[in-house]
Amino acid sequence: MSIYVEAVLVLGILGGVLSALLALAGRRLANYGPCAVTINDRKPVVVEGGGKLLETLYDQRIFIPSACGGQGTCGYCKVEVVSGGRTVLPTEIPFLNENEIQRGIRLACQVKIKQDIQIKVEESLLSIKEFRAHVSRTRQLTHDTRELEIKLVEPATMQFTPGQYVQVLVPGKGERIFRAYSISSPPAIDSTIELVVRLIPGGVGSTYLHRVEVGDEITLTGPYGDFELDEDKKTELICVGGGCGIAPMHSIIRHLEKTQSRKPCTLFLGAATAKDIMYQEEFEALKKRMPHFDVHYALSDLDASPEWQGDRGHIHELVQKLVQDKPGRQAFLCGPPVMIEAVSRVLHAKGFTKDRIFYDEF
Repeated sequence: MSIYVEAVLVLGILGGVLSALLALAGRRLANYGPCAVTINDRKPVVVEGGGKLLETLYDQRIFIPSACGGQGTCGYCKVEVVSGGRTVLPTEIPFLNENEIQRGIRLACQVKIKQDIQIKVEESLLSIKEFRAHVSRTRQLTHDTRELEIKLVEPATMQFTPGQYVQVLVPGKGERIFRAYSISSPPAIDSTIELVVRLIPGGVGSTYLHRVEVGDEITLTGPYGDFELDEDKKTELICVGGGCGIAPMHSIIRHLEKTQSRKPCTLFLGAATAKDIMYQEEFEALKKRMPHFDVHYALSDLDASPEWQGDRGHIHELVQKLVQDKPGRQAFLCGPPVMIEAVSRVLHAKGFTKDRIFYDEF
């Protein structure tokens, strides 16, 4: 019996030694030493190799967008790697077209710094700031959607254009996790911003923002987004929002009111049920004060709201029915990807060129 015991002991010792050697080898292989990171024409910074490029950029106060918290699922954190980035990973391929790959475009969250690296970041992103703020007001818009008013502390104001968004830092250990939320308030109010947050079961960002209370501190970065509102008073606007996609439309329309714009604007809102419609009373009041503004609603759950007298079906069907073919228009879309795709197809068929359609998928 003792011979078996001895054999087990020997195997155990050998296994322990092997595990220790593998762990030591792993540490040595992962120890890339100091690496120089050159960002645009700035002086190189030296960092310890092995970390993610995205985290290094944050450490250098460069807040490029990353709505998924660096998990490689949103495709927002694109930078141009001039040298030192090694090969494109399979996790990046779904978010890069052939032209981008040829140009060296990479996802910063998927690039690990293993040697000296040189990158280029869009100049517009270098002006993104980090804001300290606190919750100044909350209210429930629907059973699962909350509106937050956030008071900016440092810096005390934010300059943004209607339709842009911010990224909220979700507190926690480990890598920094940000979640993107469109600004719902107009740019004229620059000391506070409003966010519309739908509670997603298991959602890291929405769970956090549904728990914060008045007075709680919040860290955010921004503003982000490519919405470029044509200020020409003759340019007609078509705004389409689905669910929480109402937030940037709310900002745009309140901006038109604040600036006393006479620009024609039609808002299309899609929701599942009548209880899911947000800001309906406010928009109906705006219609009375703004003669060039109109709003239409469509409910997709045909059985949940039997008392509803308005349009039913998906919002792209209502856009198809009511938007006319004519030049000189802009469209702003925000909502689920399937809604964005369907509405974009309708608008392209009605003569909207790609450069006149702006959208965010959240």
